[in-house]
Amino acid sequence: MAEPSFSQPHPPPNHSSNHPAHKTLASVANLANLLPNGTVLAFQALTPSFSNNGSCQLSNKCLTASIIIFCAIFCLLSSFTDSFIDKDGKLYYGIATFKGLYIFNYNNIDCDEDMMKELEDKYKLNFIDFVHAFVSLLVFMIFALSNSNVQSCFFPEAGGNENALVMNLPLGAGVLSSFLFTIFPTTRRGIGYADTSNRG
Repeated sequence: MAEPSFSQPHPPPNHSSNHPAHKTLASVANLANLLPNGTVLAFQALTPSFSNNGSCQLSNKCLTASIIIFCAIFCLLSSFTDSFIDKDGKLYYGIATFKGLYIFNYNNIDCDEDMMKELEDKYKLNFIDFVHAFVSLLVFMIFALSNSNVQSCFFPEAGGNENALVMNLPLGAGVLSSFLFTIFPTTRRGIGYADTSNRG
């Protein structure tokens, strides 16, 4: 009698995190954590529709370029915004100037002399704000260009060298931006950024 043969089970598909595509997605996700939340959500929500999922006509290219420019400007300006909580627990947002914080939702805020002096001294523009603004703008542009719909829309005939650059650029940008944010830390918690609970 012939012995029954037992076929070896097929090995499961390799979903290793070392796959280049997985590395790219992880790097892009890490970049998104360095940007204002609303900017990332708006870009990710609108890009597929504006770019027609990467199959762009001229109108789609204009729409996609407009959302990239709008979000890039918002990222840049968000680096100059800040917030504080007054003695009554109300949260205020403003933009930093060379003379202090210009408050957006100003509504007969009750400021004593000490608070006014703090708004002028603590929240005025400094060198670190410009570093964060430049890095945030750079990070968003790399984040946007790493989007598959944007690549298909503006660079449909990209070759191997371009694909390799796009694959590794988010990783390098994430390391560089994290390094710069560590060297030049900021205490600002502006529009689109979390953790305003301890402001005051």
